Amino acid sequence: MNTLFSIKYGWWIFQAVLILVSVFFLIFGIDLLMASYRLDDPFSFIMTFFAANFILLISVALGISFVIKMVRVYKKVQKKT
Repeated sequence: MNTLFSIKYGWWIFQAVLILVSVFFLIFGIDLLMASYRLDDPFSFIMTFFAANFILLISVALGISFVIKMVRVYKKVQKKT
């Protein structure tokens, strides 16, 4: 019974945790992007600006992929029942 619970609900909990991590990095990327505009050194601005955009790109792409994966699995589960 414990194994069934971990297989049935563990995947959904894991996907939800991954989405929360993705949202955390999305917020962190936005904060880093705003902080980059307060820098005085042009080199530091460019490096921080591109790093923040890279963090945003990866977090949004992963967040979307986790949501799409959850929707596909949910549709398959609903189709079986």
